[in-house]
Amino acid sequence: MDQQLTDLEDIRQLKSRYFRLMDTQQWVPWTDCFTSDIFAVYEGCPRPSKDLPLNITCEGRDALISGVSILMEGAKSMHQGFMPEIELLDANNAKAIWAMFDYVRLPTCHFKGWGHYHEDYVKEAGAWKIKKIHLTRLHTEEDWV
Repeated sequence: MDQQLTDLEDIRQLKSRYFRLMDTQQWVPWTDCFTSDIFAVYEGCPRPSKDLPLNITCEGRDALISGVSILMEGAKSMHQGFMPEIELLDANNAKAIWAMFDYVRLPTCHFKGWGHYHEDYVKEAGAWKIKKIHLTRLHTEEDWV
């Protein structure tokens, strides 16, 4: 099979795992989706309190896993990513934009968001990993309970 087609499919599978493992709160295998130096910016995030910021920045895999797992305590989430625009830059680097929708039911807030994931990927030891995430939002809805 053509290596470029394989790489494109591997990146699609990686993003699918990212969503599934986050929604099922499988934090240990979720770490395998990222480089150790992942840099992530999430705009318009779900939050358990109106007093917390809407935007979150995480530097490094440990900070990302810790931050998201704490946010998701007691939550149920459904994330969808679709219509990927993936660009292979070379044999070991790629970038993509994914349209997205998420629904997160926190104990204090039911959150819906629409937007785009802008991501950079690198291939490490033959496996694609997410190196950079920037989630931008077009619209969010917060229903406080």
